[in-house]
Formats: sequence, C-alpha cells, structure tokens
Amino acid sequence: MKYNSKKTILITGGTGSFGKSFIKHILKKNEYQKIIIFSRDELKQHEMRQDKNFSDLVHKNLRYFIGDVRDKERLVHALREVDVVVHAAALKQVPTGEYNPSEVIKTNIIGAQNIIDVSLQQKVQKVIALSTDKAVSPINLYGASKLCSDKLFISSNNIKGNRDISFSVVRYGNVMGSRGSVLHEFKKQKINGLLKITHKDMTRFNIFLKESVEMVNWALKNCIGGEILIPKIPSFKITDLAKAVAPNSKIKIIGIRDGEKIHEELLSKADSQNSYDTQKYYLILDNNKKLITFYKNKFKVKKVPLGFSYTSDNNKDFLSVKKLKDIVDNFS
Repeated sequence: MKYNSKKTILITGGTGSFGKSFIKHILKKNEYQKIIIFSRDELKQHEMRQDKNFSDLVHKNLRYFIGDVRDKERLVHALREVDVVVHAAALKQVPTGEYNPSEVIKTNIIGAQNIIDVSLQQKVQKVIALSTDKAVSPINLYGASKLCSDKLFISSNNIKGNRDISFSVVRYGNVMGSRGSVLHEFKKQKINGLLKITHKDMTRFNIFLKESVEMVNWALKNCIGGEILIPKIPSFKITDLAKAVAPNSKIKIIGIRDGEKIHEELLSKADSQNSYDTQKYYLILDNNKKLITFYKNKFKVKKVPLGFSYTSDNNKDFLSVKKLKDIVDNFS
C-alpha cells in the first residue's frame, strides 16, 4: 500500500487515550483524506467533538461513527471505502476480565475476527492491531484474549488470497499516564497518605503515548503483513514509582490480584527462535522467509539469541526514582 494523503483511515476505540493521541498526530501531519473515529460510547464521542482539536466542524476530514466491533453488520457500513484500519478497541482491565470473561471474549476475540472478515470483504489495504505485553505467556483472560487476537490477525495473511491487504500487530507495555494507569491510581491514593501496592518486587514496562503513536506510524509505513512489532522501552519498579509520586506516603502491600503478574514480558524465550532485532524495535516474524528476507534487506535485522527473553525485570534500561519524578511532574 502506498502511504499518502489520499487514503481513508478508521480507528476503532478512537476515543481512548491512544486514539486521541494518534488522531491528533495524523491531523497535524495531514496524512489522510478522511479519518473515521469508530467507538461505542456516545458520551465520549460527544466530549471529544467539543474539543477544537477533534472538532469535525474545524477538521472537515473527521468523521464520528458509533458502533461496536462485536457488531459485524455495523462494521460492514463503517469500513466501506476505508483503506487503513488501526484496531485499538478492547476490554483491557484485568480484574474486570476475570469477573466478566464472556464479555472480554466477545470484544477482544470475536471483535478481532469481525475486523478481519469485514476488512477482507471491504477491500481494506492495511490493518494494524494493537496488542499488549499481557498477551505473552498470559495468566489472565485479558492477556489470553489478546494472544488469540494476535494469532487471528497474523494468520489472516495466509487467507487473503490475491487481495491487496496486510495484517500486522503492534505490541507494547503500560502507557504512562493513560486512563486507568497506576500513575493515576497512586495520585488518587496520595490524598489519603497511603499507597497500595500488590507486590514489593513488581516491575512494569513503560511507554509514552507519543512513542506508541510513533510505533503505529512506523508499522503503517513499513510493515508488509505477518509481523509483531515490539518496542525497546524502559522498565520501572512499582515501589520506585510510588516514591516518585508520594515520597512521604506510607506503602501497604495488599497482595497480588487475580490474573496479575509480578513482571511483564514483551518477548518470551519461546518467541526468540523467530525474533529479530532492528535496533529500535524487536520483530517476531514466525519463520516467514518472505518477511525475513524483506527485513534483512531493508533494515539489516539480526536474529536474537536462542533463549533470549525481554521482560520487565531483566531489562537493561530502568527508570530511576528521579526520572520517574520528572515524568510524574509532567503529568501534574
């Protein structure tokens, strides 16, 4: 697919943290003839339209489309004459998923299959699906559902036939400061002088919205289908983030929640046999010779060592309390 301003792009879950940041970026760059914001929450769309940054009165190429990825018939209408889909819609809260598994399956797995089926039907040219570190060696339903979603998108490149379409996945960790993030939780708890932490050794990856947008743009311009793209990002200790947010508050260890990991993974040891290093990103290419040849020729990728893993605790890049405090201050 040629990447130019004559294309129409649709973003599922477009009213979320990523969606807003991504849409603001592509509006500024004037990269698309039409931008469709697809989501199921009428209120969030209304609130978004009131912001001049996202007003369809100011930006004539913006469209708001109410719909749910569970509703295949609605997607048929939404994806008509769409060239590019960025699939960000998902149910993401781990505790919610453990208590409401069928709802997570309907949105994260069946919704993904609906996106694939309708994209093939409507002649979409490129689909980028957003994933999560929790999809690697999952122990909770959210992670398991996103692993299924990833497999669906990647395998769809095998059934496209002669259609001019590609499916790729972008997988990253926790977005600092996004809606419902641990940073917001700590800032709420700071008022009472007590921060609740589930485990004293817990670590997490960290990525900023700007970096996630850059990743998706990189995927849109470079991915040819069948890849899982993974960023090289820093980690942090949850206790260090607590110190950065509220150094004078007490900390209470409350125990691991259902489906929660002490450390997160972006690339497992099992993935290493099909993983490559681009210097800025890792790529999982699933032993696809066409993909491997393409990336070796264009980006000089190198295979990672067998048995290599990329986890939030074995990461070489950790954010100090001072760096975390600088980040926290920027979100104040």
